[in-house]
Amino acid sequence: MELSDFLRGEDPVQIARGLIGTELISRMDGIETGGLITETEAYWAPEDRASHAYGYRKTPRTEPFYAPAGTSYVYLCYGIHELFNVITGPEGTPHAVLIRAIEPTRGLEHMLRRRHMETLKPQLSRGPGVVSKVLGITRRHNALDLLDPLSALHLRATGKTFGDDQIVATPRIGIDGAGAEWAAKPWRFYRKGSRYVSRLNAFK
Repeated sequence: MELSDFLRGEDPVQIARGLIGTELISRMDGIETGGLITETEAYWAPEDRASHAYGYRKTPRTEPFYAPAGTSYVYLCYGIHELFNVITGPEGTPHAVLIRAIEPTRGLEHMLRRRHMETLKPQLSRGPGVVSKVLGITRRHNALDLLDPLSALHLRATGKTFGDDQIVATPRIGIDGAGAEWAAKPWRFYRKGSRYVSRLNAFK
C-alpha cells in the first residue's frame, strides 16, 4: 500500500503503529537530517478528549487537523517544546499521530550540534520535544505536505514491518487531564528493543 493511502485510513491507532519504521526526513537551509520513527501516539478526534480537535474544535491552531492526510501539525507545548504530528484519516476527520522518538539515519553531526552533544547517545532523539529539536522543526513547519519529497519535511516509506511481538503498546503519556477512560487507551506504540524510546513500559 502506498504511504498516502495508508495515512488516509480510518483508524489512527493502526496508523500510529504502522508508522514505526517509516523515515522522517528534514531538509532545511541545505542541511539534511532524518531518522526512523520508533515511538508514536494516536489521537482519535473528535471523540478523544486528549486531542486538540476534541469535539471537532476549530481554531486557527487546529486548522491542519482538517487538511488532507499527510499534513504536518506542529504546536508549542508548555511554552517550551515544539511537538510534531502527522495528520491522518479522510480529509476533514481530525485524526493525528504524535511522533515521540526517532533513530538517527542521516545528518548525525547536525543533529548532535542542535542538541549540543558531542557523541551519539539514545537521549539524542527520544522524546517528542527533542525529535523536533534534532530535525530543526518549529511551528514554521506547520501545515506542510509530508508526502511531497521536495517539502522541508517528508515521510519516506522504508518497507519495514514489525510483528505484534516486536511492538509494545502502552497508554499515552501526560494526558491524565483527559480523564481516566482516555488516559488508559493503549495508543502509544514503540519498537521493542529500541534504545530510542522515551519511556519503557508495557500496558497492563
